Amino acid sequence: MSYGIVAIGESLGESVEVTDAVIEQYTTSRETVRSWGYRRFHRAEENTLLTDLAVQACEQALKAASVDAAEVDLVVLAIADFAEYLCWDAAAAVQGRIGAINAEAILVNQACCAGVMAFDTVAGRFATHENYQNALIVSSNRICDTYQNRMETSTSVLSDGAVAALVRRGHERGRWLATETITDGRYADFFRMDVGGTAQPFGVSGAMDKDDLRKQANPLGRVAEILGNDARRMLEFFKKFGGNMRLAVDRVCARSGIEPAQIKRFIHLNDNQQAMGDISKALDIPLERFTGDLGLDLGHFGAADQMLALHRLMQAGELQEGDVVALTTLGGGMHWAVTLLRI
Repeated sequence: MSYGIVAIGESLGESVEVTDAVIEQYTTSRETVRSWGYRRFHRAEENTLLTDLAVQACEQALKAASVDAAEVDLVVLAIADFAEYLCWDAAAAVQGRIGAINAEAILVNQACCAGVMAFDTVAGRFATHENYQNALIVSSNRICDTYQNRMETSTSVLSDGAVAALVRRGHERGRWLATETITDGRYADFFRMDVGGTAQPFGVSGAMDKDDLRKQANPLGRVAEILGNDARRMLEFFKKFGGNMRLAVDRVCARSGIEPAQIKRFIHLNDNQQAMGDISKALDIPLERFTGDLGLDLGHFGAADQMLALHRLMQAGELQEGDVVALTTLGGGMHWAVTLLRI
C-alpha cells in the first residue's frame, strides 16, 4: 500500500515556561521535575477542548494541502486517553465539524501509541477501500486536571495540542513504508483508572475524590503493587521498555528492507532526558539521531508527539527528500510501535 503525507497542520496550547513558580502549581517535587529537563510545555485555555484542537489542526492541514473537506474519504482521530464526553464518538465529531461529509471516521485510543499506530489503520482502510484517496490522520491531547496532573501523572510534563496530516494514496513524499506493533497485555493494568468504568462508576459509595483520582493515575506507583513486590518481575518489566522497542524496530526494518543505519532520524515520544538516553542505548542508536531536545521545548502531547516533531523537523529543513525516519513510541496496553516513513 502506497500513500504519503501531503501537508501537516497543528494547533497548540499556549507555550508556558517551566519555572519554579509554575512547577509549584502542580507538585511539591520541584527537583524531580527539574531533573527531567523540560524548558516549556503547552497549556490550552480552559474552554478549549480536545476536539477543538483537533478541528483546528485538521483545518490547517486541509488549507496547506489545498484540499476541500468534502474530498476527504477517511478521518482517523488518535487520542491517548480522554475526550470530552462518555458514550460519544470524538472522531465522528471532528469529521462533522470540519465538514468532511463524505468521510468515514475512526477513533484510535491506544494511549501514547495511538498516533503512530494510526498510520497502519489508514494503510488497512486504503487496502480494503480502493476508492479512498485522501485521509486525515489527527492526533490530539487535552489534559483533564481532574484526572491527571501535568507534572505527577507520569515522568513527563504533559501538554495540550493537536497535529493533523493530510495523506493521499500514491503520494510519494512522506511515504508510509511499514508499521510494527508489539502488545503485552500482561501489563495492561499499569495505566488504568479504577473509577469511572462499569466496574466502579462515578458516584458510587466510596468513590474517590479529585486528589485520590490524580494520585492513582500514576502508573509508576502501581508497578510494585501489581507485580507483587517481586523484584525479579519488576526488573523484567523495566527491561521490556527498551527490549520491546528494539524488537519492534528490528521487525519493521526487516519487513521494509531498511537497515537501522539507513534511518536518518528516530522520532520518539517527548520523554524526559534520562528516558531518551535509555531508549538510545536500548536501540544502540546515537542520541544525536533522535530529535534531540526538541521535546523539552514542547512537552509531552500523548499520541501527538511524533507527527508534531516530524512537522518541526521538516519546517527546519533538517529532513531531505529520500530520508527515512522512524516514529517510535511505547505506552499503556502495553504497546510498543514503530512507523517508517520516507520523506
